[in-house]
Amino acid sequence: MGQTDRAAIDAVLAGDRDAYGELVKRHSRMLFRLAWRMTGNQADADDVVQDAFLRAYQGLAGFESRADFGTWIYRIATHCALDRLARRRTEQSRRVSEETDPEQDAVQVPDLKPDPERLAISAEIAVMQEVAMRGLTPMERMAFVLRHFEDRSTEEIAAALNVTPNTAKQSVYRAVQKVRHRLTQLKVMA
Repeated sequence: MGQTDRAAIDAVLAGDRDAYGELVKRHSRMLFRLAWRMTGNQADADDVVQDAFLRAYQGLAGFESRADFGTWIYRIATHCALDRLARRRTEQSRRVSEETDPEQDAVQVPDLKPDPERLAISAEIAVMQEVAMRGLTPMERMAFVLRHFEDRSTEEIAAALNVTPNTAKQSVYRAVQKVRHRLTQLKVMA
């Protein structure tokens, strides 16, 4: 079963750097899933997870033992994903405006034995979803992902985003409205 999070943290703080690997193994899958849903691609998700664990390692001495390490690292990863999205938007705004192909960033919905028709429909849905989510602010996107993909409560979303529960609830609501509106427009165009 391995060490508990608290025991691993104590070992790291006592000088055992290898003990941090146990924390990484235990929490990296959850963080990658969050980061991938937020950023929409594997490379950015990998970077977010790496940044989150690096920040956590650097701040481990300030970690309060009454808190849950999983919640703490999740919050750090949330902020890393928001930073990554903000950097991406800044980079995109600097580039010369050009037409982008939404299928280029399409994510295939995994299926054990998909037939060609299902593959085509899955790709189309993924493209439409990604295009709809591109219209969200980073805060709205994070709130939407946490609520509808990660099934987090309003309180958990508020804690992850460092906002009030009411602000988190409003961000989820605005995101849903924008995605719904954009999907309706895309459906009409198709």
